[in-house]
Amino acid sequence: MPRYSVILGNLGQTCDRFLASGYKEQPPKAEQFRQAASIAGVGGIELVGTWDITSANVGEVKTLLQDHQLQLVSIIPDHFAQKRWGRGAFTSRDPAIRRAAIAETTAMMDAAAELGGDLINLWPGQDGFDYPFQGNFDESWGWLVEGVRACARHRRDVRLSLEYKIKEPRTHCYLSRAADTVLVAEDTGEHNVGVTIDTGHAMMAYENLAEAAMLLMRRKRLFHLHFNDNYRGWDDDMIVGSMHLPEYLELFFWLQRQGYDGWFSMDQYPYREDGCGAIDASIRWIEGMWQRCEQLGWHRFETAMRGGDAVAIAALMREAVGIAPAAAAAR
Repeated sequence: MPRYSVILGNLGQTCDRFLASGYKEQPPKAEQFRQAASIAGVGGIELVGTWDITSANVGEVKTLLQDHQLQLVSIIPDHFAQKRWGRGAFTSRDPAIRRAAIAETTAMMDAAAELGGDLINLWPGQDGFDYPFQGNFDESWGWLVEGVRACARHRRDVRLSLEYKIKEPRTHCYLSRAADTVLVAEDTGEHNVGVTIDTGHAMMAYENLAEAAMLLMRRKRLFHLHFNDNYRGWDDDMIVGSMHLPEYLELFFWLQRQGYDGWFSMDQYPYREDGCGAIDASIRWIEGMWQRCEQLGWHRFETAMRGGDAVAIAALMREAVGIAPAAAAAR
């Protein structure tokens, strides 16, 4: 069965670009930890650098993790929410900024190791471009690979997982899809560099979730998963299962088939909803559908996939969600 974690900030004040203060009050950090631990099935937590953790408060965070019996799943270094990264972090034209991006990452790698974690989720959201001729593609890709390689070599006991997203905050992000992201990971030449699939980001890029996962698992580079849902046009960060139920079932099939043993981490932005309730709703949906697939038998999904018959697949999907198969049409 999956292991569940949550990004701590999902339980706080999730602001949008129209109301920077957010629509809810910001609870104390200790209350966010308490809420995370109260969600059935949650055993891990992801922290964002500077938001939740710095080199100075590692001891305090360790106490909170121990008090709530939560495991550190990953730290997400802050390469996106500071003015200095506005024109890129690893791909900034300023070598001092590029060095700072590496230093920020390695500091969080050290913090993760001290807290018993072994994963850094690296989302270089500001590394990209907005206009034609604004991206120096050759140099930028080189800087990106060099920067990630330097971090990976800092300590081999901590893995780096590159999270891709096709747009936002830049109109074009350098790490946009599973395929280009795994190329960066492989170009580093380091085995502790892999890829995170954020399901919403993959949907925005018009990827098939299962195909993207399989591409990475074939190369042993799928390190981590973030779960949410959207309408495909934007990173809406909605409750899992709200929109793309069949695609999620296909993803679950391939994850169990290939033996994925990483975390299922909830990454949502419940702007107006109760954060704890929204995260719980996502986990309940995943848990319920995973169990339903086990009840039906994964072999039935294998048979449907190998047959490739769209009508037979549709019947299995109906059965999976509890809709009785329709009677055969009169002929």
